[in-house]
Amino acid sequence: MYIQKFTRDNIQNALKEIFQFECNNIELQQTKKEFEGDVTLVVFPLIKELKLSPKEIAEKIGDYLVENSFVVSYNVVSGFLNLSIADEHYLSFFNSVKDNLNYGFSDNISDEAVMVEYSSPNTNKPLHLGHIRNNLLGYSISEIYKASGKKVYKTQIINDRGIHICKSMIAWLDFGNGETPSSTNTKGDKFVGDYYIKFDEIYKKEVEQLVKSGNSEEEAKQNAPILLRAKEMLIKWESGDKEIVGLWKKMNGWVYGGFEETYKNLGVDFDSYYYESDTYLLGKEFISSGLKSGVFYKKDDGSVWCDLTEDGLDEKIVIRADGTAVYMTQDIGTAVQRVQDCPDINSMVYTVGNEQDYHFKVLFLILKKLGFSWSENLFHLSYGMVDLPSGKMKSREGTVVDADDLMQEMTSTAKEISKNLGKLDGLSEDEKNNVYKTVGIGALKYYILKVDPKKRILFDPKESVDFQGNTASFIQYSYARIQSILNGINFELSKDKYDRKLEDKEKELIKQIDLFHSVIIAAASSHNPALVANYVYDLVKSFNSFYQSLPILKSAFEDKKTFRVELSKLVGITIKNALSLLGIGVVDRM
Repeated sequence: MYIQKFTRDNIQNALKEIFQFECNNIELQQTKKEFEGDVTLVVFPLIKELKLSPKEIAEKIGDYLVENSFVVSYNVVSGFLNLSIADEHYLSFFNSVKDNLNYGFSDNISDEAVMVEYSSPNTNKPLHLGHIRNNLLGYSISEIYKASGKKVYKTQIINDRGIHICKSMIAWLDFGNGETPSSTNTKGDKFVGDYYIKFDEIYKKEVEQLVKSGNSEEEAKQNAPILLRAKEMLIKWESGDKEIVGLWKKMNGWVYGGFEETYKNLGVDFDSYYYESDTYLLGKEFISSGLKSGVFYKKDDGSVWCDLTEDGLDEKIVIRADGTAVYMTQDIGTAVQRVQDCPDINSMVYTVGNEQDYHFKVLFLILKKLGFSWSENLFHLSYGMVDLPSGKMKSREGTVVDADDLMQEMTSTAKEISKNLGKLDGLSEDEKNNVYKTVGIGALKYYILKVDPKKRILFDPKESVDFQGNTASFIQYSYARIQSILNGINFELSKDKYDRKLEDKEKELIKQIDLFHSVIIAAASSHNPALVANYVYDLVKSFNSFYQSLPILKSAFEDKKTFRVELSKLVGITIKNALSLLGIGVVDRM
C-alpha cells in the first residue's frame, strides 16, 4: 500500500503536469510475473479524457516518472504501464515499519461504530460445526474491521424462547427424573440437547401411531400430543406462567454455561448479549405502532402481516393468530434496542447462514418502512453451509457434529502429528498441550476461513492439519522457523536504517509485506476474511522462497545477514498479525 500510494501520488502529479488533468480514480495493480516491473498502471480508463492512444499516454507518464520520481524504468504492454521502483523506495518503507509490532493495523479509530452479530444459538442444543463457521466468520470480520480503523461491538442474540426450548422442557419433565448436568456430569448445552433429541423420538412415534389410526400425515404432524403440549407450554410462557418460566430459566441457565465453555475453547468473545425473550416484546410494540401507521395489517384470524408485494417480495407474518411472536418480531425489536443502547452505531452486520437470505431482505425492508434511517446500513454476512464427508447434519436427529467434540478431535490430531515430527522435545507438558491446541484449533479455523463465505464447504479434519499446502499448520510452521532464526542470532539487530541494493527475493518479500494493510481494507469492505487468509499464505510462500534461495545467518556479509534477519522478523510480525485477524495463534516451536 505504501508503494502503491506513492506511485499513485506521482502519477497524479504527472497527469497534472503533462495533461492538466486531475484524476482520483487511478487503477493500479501488481505487475504480472511474466513482465518486468513492480507496479502497473491500467491506462485504458484515461483514454476517453486524454483522447490519445494508450501507448502515447503510457510513454508520456513513464518518461515523466523516470525523470521526476523513484521510478527507474518502465515498459508498455497493450495499454498497461509497468513501472520498476527504485530499491531505496522499498527500503524507505521497510525502515519505517520494521520495528512496528502492530504493523498493518490502522492507528486511527472511527467515531462511528459497527455492530457485528454472530453465533446467535438456540438454547435447545449445543453448538455444532455450522455454528463454528458462524462464530469464526463473525469474530474474524470484527477483528478485521478493528484493524481497518472501525470501532466494533461484538454481540449475539440468543434464541432463548420459542417452540424449540419448549420441546426440550417437555421431554425433561417426562423423562428427566430430576437429573441435572451436575448429577450426570454432562455439559449443560449437551444435556438439554439430548432432551430435544428425545422429544423428536417420541414425536415421530406419535405421528406414526396417528397415521396408523387413519389420520393423514399432515394431520398427524400437527396433532401429535407431545407437540400440542409444547405449543401449550409456549403460550403459557408468553403469558408469564411462574412454573413454566422457572423451568425455562433453569434449563437455559444450564445451556449458557455450556456455551461459554465452548466459546472459550474456540477463542471467540462478545461485548454484549441480547435475548429474544426480551427483544420480542419491543418488537411487538413497534408492530403495534406500525399497525396504526399502515405498515402492517391484521387478518380476520387476528394475525398481523406486512405486505411487501409491491417491493417484489411477498406478505410476511409478524404476529401469529394466537398472539405469539415469530422470529421477525424479535429481530425488529433487537435492531431497535441495539441502536438505543449504542447510539454511535452506524451499521450492523448479521452473520447468518444463506438459508436466511430472504428473511434479512424482509427485515431490512420492514425497518426501512418503519422509518429508521439506519436501516440503509444493515448488511447480511451470508455464508454457505458446512458439510462433512458423511453428509448433512440434522440437530433433532442427533446427527450433528458437536463443536466441542470436533475441537477435541482437531487437538488430538495435531498432537499425533506433532509427536511423529518429534520437534517438541524439551518442552513441558503444558507447553506441548498449548502447541497441540494452537495448531489443532488453528487448522480448523483456517480451513473454514480461507474459503469465500458465500461458498459451501466440505470439511475434512485430516486434510486441514497438514504441514504442506494452504493450511494454518504450514503458516504456523513458517512462523516457528522465523523464531528459530531470531533465537539463533548472536548479535544485536541494528537500529540504523538500511541502504543497500536488494536481491530480487528480498524485494518480492517486501512488496508482499507492503500489501498487508490494503488487504485488510479490502477484506473489511467485502466482508471476506478469506482475503486475509490467502494473503498470509502467499506471504509465507514468498518467505519460504526467500529462505531457500538466500543465506540468512550463514551469509558471509554482515550487512546482508542483519538485513535478512530484520526482514524475517518483520515477516514474522506480519504473519502473527494476519493470523490474529482470523483468531489463530502462533507458537515458537512445532
